[in-house]
Amino acid sequence: MIIYPAIDLRNGKCVRLTKGDFASETIYNESPVDQAKIFEQKGFKYLHIVDLDRTIDSKKSNLEIIKSIKKNTNLKLQVGGGLRNLETVTEVLSFQVENVVIGTAAITDSNFLNAVTQKYPMKISLGLDVRNNFLALKGWTEQSKVSCFDFLKQMKHLPIKSIIFTDINKDGMKTGINLEDTLKMSQLSNIPVIASGGISNIEDIKKIKETKKIKGAIVGRAIYDGSINLDDLSKI
Repeated sequence: MIIYPAIDLRNGKCVRLTKGDFASETIYNESPVDQAKIFEQKGFKYLHIVDLDRTIDSKKSNLEIIKSIKKNTNLKLQVGGGLRNLETVTEVLSFQVENVVIGTAAITDSNFLNAVTQKYPMKISLGLDVRNNFLALKGWTEQSKVSCFDFLKQMKHLPIKSIIFTDINKDGMKTGINLEDTLKMSQLSNIPVIASGGISNIEDIKKIKETKKIKGAIVGRAIYDGSINLDDLSKI
């Protein structure tokens, strides 16, 4: 199982939100590059990055910071946030990142999803951000009436690298992931599923690993506030 420590970027800083609420921002490190180096020094190989600024304003981004993390570490980067057209996906992939994560555009534009996965097979991860089993859009600020399960059935034939399943009601709350629905997602297709949202302690990680069906986990707030020890996490 792959563990992805998470860095959320806003205004050039490493932050965390609660339930995706920008008003609940907590700054954890003024230097995302230094934070990435900490993860690498602890033995992690992968890093999950979200450009929060770009999710709400396509004219803003933290691309220079992402490039700096890539330049100054050997981490394999998984990058998302506001990637809603082929141009922005191509731009981020040009940084030699491992894969990119798209969400809103994949849900609202099936032609785009088809085109980008065909152009970059196994380089596109699909971020399904869910509130009460329905997909949320545009940095979680809009709510659709599309069931996450129905959507997966429609696109499971595409060459997608992974699905990142986030229960918004769990995100940043440290109450444990929505294991039942995450498992259900993993059973609906052959696309690897990565758990996200709500991981609170090392036992949550062990439960995910024990399923042998969920291929990875993204860990954020629990790392930053010390609920999960990085040394213990790196061993898993």
